[in-house]
Amino acid sequence: MASVAFLGLGVMGYPMAGHLSNKGGHDVTVYNRTKAKAEQWVAQHGGSVANTPAEAADGKDFVFSCVGNDDDLRAVTIGAEGAFQSMKKGAIFIDNTTASAEVARELAEKAQVRGFSFLDAPVSGGQAGAENGVLTVMVGGEQKAFDKAKPVIDAYARMVGVMGPAGSGQLTKMINQICIAGLVQGLAEGIHFGKKAGLDIEKVIEVISKGAAGSWQMENRHKTMNAGKYDFGFAVDWMRKDLGICLAEADRNGAKLPVTALVDQFYKDVQGMGGKRWDTSSLLARLEK
Repeated sequence: MASVAFLGLGVMGYPMAGHLSNKGGHDVTVYNRTKAKAEQWVAQHGGSVANTPAEAADGKDFVFSCVGNDDDLRAVTIGAEGAFQSMKKGAIFIDNTTASAEVARELAEKAQVRGFSFLDAPVSGGQAGAENGVLTVMVGGEQKAFDKAKPVIDAYARMVGVMGPAGSGQLTKMINQICIAGLVQGLAEGIHFGKKAGLDIEKVIEVISKGAAGSWQMENRHKTMNAGKYDFGFAVDWMRKDLGICLAEADRNGAKLPVTALVDQFYKDVQGMGGKRWDTSSLLARLEK
């Protein structure tokens, strides 16, 4: 059993912290900006509530975070009451936020100066993956720190891999989102085309999903897309945040992402339709408006 802190109890963080306590058997202290959410978590899972990230991290072996963006991450790490103010030497900070590679490298350097390790470890699998403890975790950082942290991360993961030095986890998550964006747009266009052609979409998907066109998105989203229901996963607002990170990184490294940029604008259209909280498969709604 390890001494663990978890900062950020949102849609993803709440169940992930739960797995660290229930499945991992770790002693977990939680912090959340809305304290009532932290108190609710403790009532459900045990452990304790901290008033600040620094208080949560004090003396802990492992400190996890899952917050909104780069600014939120800096606030809970290097802010006035951030976790970096109290972390002990030899501890490991594992950040599950989807953020920029730039902030990951920045925080890894600051952690090293203070005598502890930082791993950028964004996740894929959505709310369902977090609730079921089967997330994919893409990690950037030192191998030694990864080897120590992996048995703890395993509590909420199905797949955990180290991708390279600091920032590599975030870069890998960017690739994940780039691939998803193109897949979902292709699936939306395929379903839209099939409907216009008068085909039975269920029969079509039953056949083509077993061939080269098959994908997780096709298997798990075609039914709800065909029914015009978009409340089954990762929200459009979150996807646009992630694609913005991808496009900003591409500007820095010279990568060409024409399809990603186009799909990002399509998601902007969906936001304009009132679909900010619809799931990412709602690209079909844009075609059918």
